[in-house]
Amino acid sequence: MPPLALTPVEIEAIVLGAQWVAAHGDEMLSRAALDVLAKVAAVVPERLQSLIIAPSTAAKLPLDASEDAVDAAVLRSAIRKEMKLRLHYCDQRGKLTERTVWPVVFGYSDTTRVLIAWCELRQDFRHFRTDRITAVEKLDERTGEPYHRLLRRWEIWRASELARLEAH
Repeated sequence: MPPLALTPVEIEAIVLGAQWVAAHGDEMLSRAALDVLAKVAAVVPERLQSLIIAPSTAAKLPLDASEDAVDAAVLRSAIRKEMKLRLHYCDQRGKLTERTVWPVVFGYSDTTRVLIAWCELRQDFRHFRTDRITAVEKLDERTGEPYHRLLRRWEIWRASELARLEAH
């Protein structure tokens, strides 16, 4: 890799981002975040090494990943390959449902992970908390539209939902 011309603030942003992913991501993403950080550390000038070795930033403690019964790598792979999934899902009232979905985004927050998907049953976008997904099956069937269009539809839906919530 050629030398990186990063500013101290850019390095702090990289370190903080990598810390957060390492703390909150699934095992594969956590390892990847630490690997990226090691690669950055190997190529930044020596005078900036301390920003990585002894960072001035820190991410919150990790999620309890043991609560998720599904492999996040399967969800991310289905998104990249534009493949449908069948979810076995337990809603907040404890009711078990089965949904065929077109996965769009795998999101992370400080306390939950969520699969955002087009739900064939509801004919709408839904957010499925991964700690409530009891099982997932990869289907040998592509989603009904290309990822970039599905993502754009979700972005429009999300903006509409946010506007609706702000109006109330």
